Amino acid sequence: MARQQRMKILNDPIYGFITVPDAQVLALIDHPWFQRLRYIKQIGLGHLVYPGALHTRFHHALGAMHLMGEAIATLRGKGHAITEEEALGASVAILLHDIGHGPFSHALEHSLVQGIGHEDVSALVMDALNTEFHGALDLGIRIFRDQYPKRFLHQLVSSQLDVDRIDYLNRDSFYTGVSEGVIGGERIIKMLQVVDDRLVVEEKAIYSIEKFLVARRLMYWQVYLHKTVVACEMMLVETLRRAQQLAMQGSTLFASPALLRFLRARHTRESFQDPAVLADFLRLDDHDIMGAVKVWCAHEDKALAQLASDLVSRRNLRIALQNIPWDDTRIDTLRARVAAQLGIDADAAARFVITGRIVNNAYDPAKDRIELLYKDGTLHDIAEASDNLGIQAISGPVEKWYLAWPRWLKDA
Repeated sequence: MARQQRMKILNDPIYGFITVPDAQVLALIDHPWFQRLRYIKQIGLGHLVYPGALHTRFHHALGAMHLMGEAIATLRGKGHAITEEEALGASVAILLHDIGHGPFSHALEHSLVQGIGHEDVSALVMDALNTEFHGALDLGIRIFRDQYPKRFLHQLVSSQLDVDRIDYLNRDSFYTGVSEGVIGGERIIKMLQVVDDRLVVEEKAIYSIEKFLVARRLMYWQVYLHKTVVACEMMLVETLRRAQQLAMQGSTLFASPALLRFLRARHTRESFQDPAVLADFLRLDDHDIMGAVKVWCAHEDKALAQLASDLVSRRNLRIALQNIPWDDTRIDTLRARVAAQLGIDADAAARFVITGRIVNNAYDPAKDRIELLYKDGTLHDIAEASDNLGIQAISGPVEKWYLAWPRWLKDA
């Protein structure tokens, strides 16, 4: 592919002006599969709680690409050799890291698609793009898959202190108005170092890292795992599951051609090896889903019509949290009352009374460590080095169980 230089500057509300680093990167941004991210909201149904949260995965990918450039410049300034090809590869890897997200990503992964996550789809999309770009993305794909000798480049893309997280915490905080999510991302990047091919942070950044971890914990409880957001996402999941159930039984459903493919048959990891399935997946965005849900409000199936109407009208489920699983008797009682009130069977009623668990794990040292580099050359895990007891406390998962039921259920 020709590598003529085309300078492009974008205006971002978080960082100001962002420069696209290379003509190849610009070609990727202009590709229809990447442009689709303009129509997929970053926080799914989060706007039903935080009205400003209408930013997209397109925004986020560009912001993460910008931070990757800043991180590369920092490490080069500290004497680490990073070639132009490696810098470009890292930019490609972070730019495309979310390209496999479907509309309302996590809701889709728990309803219409089984056994394959957005990371796996992203890898498939990268391979397809690499074929189209005649192998020009080889290095970026190797970095993304952690198959390149300089492993710290992969850690910039995916780790517990990657530019992905730094961007989405600041960006999601900005658009939701949740100030607890604001972090010192610029200082963290300026304090990055590499030791023995591992990405670490200079000791001076300890307080910025503490704030980063606390912000991540708070953003999960206040935004990503906010109980109303969870309730709305479960409503969408059950709406899609009911629609798929009906479609597979032969019922007529309004949907775009791409969405119909995923309603009429179950698709798994094996299905996505078919280029036609992947191509239809990459035609889906938030508009396909919500356009269909709005029409389903008038469907002849009572359960689907009620599920869709409740979601469109924001009659979100009531939801309660506790530290232990909910009693089966209470769940069965609520479902029986839903069945009686709507005149539907027990299977359909189960879609209105939902239980499950949510886990907040802001930092997991067993999975991947954030290490501080001291002046004497020693490395210490942030949970051990910090004198903030809160950091030590959040170095483990917190689990809560939810029970959600319709707010229109009388005397519930």
